[in-house]
Amino acid sequence: MDLKELKKKISVAYFSMEIGIDSNIPTYSGGLGVLAGDTIRSAADLEIPMVAVCLCYSSGYFYQAFDNDGNQLEHDIKWNFYYEFEKIMNPIKIQIQGKEIVISAWKYNVVGQSGHIIPILLLETDVEENEPWQRDLTHVLYDSTSRFHRIVQEMILGIGGIRLLKSLNYDNLQVYHMNEGHAAFITLELLKEFNGNLDKVKEKCVFTTHTPVPAGHDKFNYNLVNDVFRDDLPRNIKELGGKNELNMTILAANCSRYINGVSKKHGQVAQKMMPQYKIDYITNGIHLPHWVSGSFEEIFTEKWPRWKMRPDFLQNAIELEDLDLFDAHNENKFKLISYQKAHSWNLLDEELITIGFARRFATYKRATLPFHDIDRLGKICKGKVQFIFAGKAHPKDQMGKDFIKKIYDNSIYLFDNYGVKVVLMENYNMDLSHLITAGVDVWLNCPERYREASGTSGMKAALNGALNFSVLDGWWLEGYKKNRLAGWAIGPDDSDPDAIKNDWNKDAESLYTVLENEIIPTYMDQDEWLWRMKNSIALAAYFNTHRMINDYAEKSWNLVKQDPWKFIPK
Repeated sequence: MDLKELKKKISVAYFSMEIGIDSNIPTYSGGLGVLAGDTIRSAADLEIPMVAVCLCYSSGYFYQAFDNDGNQLEHDIKWNFYYEFEKIMNPIKIQIQGKEIVISAWKYNVVGQSGHIIPILLLETDVEENEPWQRDLTHVLYDSTSRFHRIVQEMILGIGGIRLLKSLNYDNLQVYHMNEGHAAFITLELLKEFNGNLDKVKEKCVFTTHTPVPAGHDKFNYNLVNDVFRDDLPRNIKELGGKNELNMTILAANCSRYINGVSKKHGQVAQKMMPQYKIDYITNGIHLPHWVSGSFEEIFTEKWPRWKMRPDFLQNAIELEDLDLFDAHNENKFKLISYQKAHSWNLLDEELITIGFARRFATYKRATLPFHDIDRLGKICKGKVQFIFAGKAHPKDQMGKDFIKKIYDNSIYLFDNYGVKVVLMENYNMDLSHLITAGVDVWLNCPERYREASGTSGMKAALNGALNFSVLDGWWLEGYKKNRLAGWAIGPDDSDPDAIKNDWNKDAESLYTVLENEIIPTYMDQDEWLWRMKNSIALAAYFNTHRMINDYAEKSWNLVKQDPWKFIPK
């Protein structure tokens, strides 16, 4: 099939501010981007007729380091993306503050298991025709220098993305999927195309919201909005985007026919936040072939040769041989600790229970909860348990940086007083995530309830046999209800009216009690632990992006499945 015919078959355009393609391609900051990458990988495997749009960041997000006192340092990333991507030779233009800006683009192909290709188009403004300030607009992901940079980046993604697709003759697009509100400006460009007909725009647009945290919903003062758009705004912009300020989530929701959260609980929370809309849910997943460790991939493939396209086979994980599972996990744990020993002064021990915590250091994720009563933690863990932490705080999030500093300080106290090892790894990225999620024994997640929309890192750990130890929120609320042998809960479940209070004292008490009375004794019983590992792996039969893509194809994209793996537009 030639390129022209291929473009005619593409009916879904997927817009995301970040896409995690590879650790060496710094176009992501955290879970939103990694999920977008997994979505595209599974869409390629299942031959979804899709094209994806993102920005190309010349300095990525940032490279993280720590000084000798445990403070986070940030450095720009230097990378030559023209080695990774194919140049698109027809730039497009948009207006910012009445001035013309040239937007260039690159292409990266994601190839599915059958050879099906999904192109990712990445936009940038670092071109000779632009003024110096314009060339810097796509310099850094989530540029924190000003609200001006943020709104302009989102204009480049939404308006520039639509114009790029038109210039490349993607003429059969039936669905524009906004992966979070960052992409909501596509609706304004489509309104112009359809002469202000909102119903036609809504026929084409769908929207996934990913966070109940207010900071995750971009809002812009209308003075700024009017300054950057000038005369290019619809007259009813305040009806579409909010009366007092432009809320990108509201703009996306008002212009979409379908809206979803990313777990059952998140869908309920989002519905309460925005009662004027009908909000569904599609629980997130992970791309299993991408996140499975080499040792587990080998035993899965030997047992079920077609498991990569049939993740439901993993529901039979109980059939795996104990010795194979034991050896595969020990290999992963050895790889993680060997890497850690080369990158830290405090060396972990392969014989101890290793608990991992790795995610963005946003304050609501409560990374410091285990240290609430540090002496009690030290007494429980002495000679039995060790911890590995990793994650980045946004450069402007001082409270998140303070959490990192507290973990560092607590690690010194615990080691000096109890010999308990707590290590903090620099520059968390997808490669390090592979190592940690596969190598730990227990995956810890302790956010404030109903603020963790999904939390896919725990799914990656489960796939590789780690047991989850988590607050009942996001995906784990569903996972724990499906199979309580797959891990443990911290604190009350959603049936308890006190759950929403997020009491640090009670949650810490629950953490210590379960760790001391359940996790440590269970680890000492090898047969029981391996049994639980199998139950954990079985969760991947549901919590995967192949299942998730099927849900989006049916509920959101209006695609029809023709056989087990192929979809066409309705």
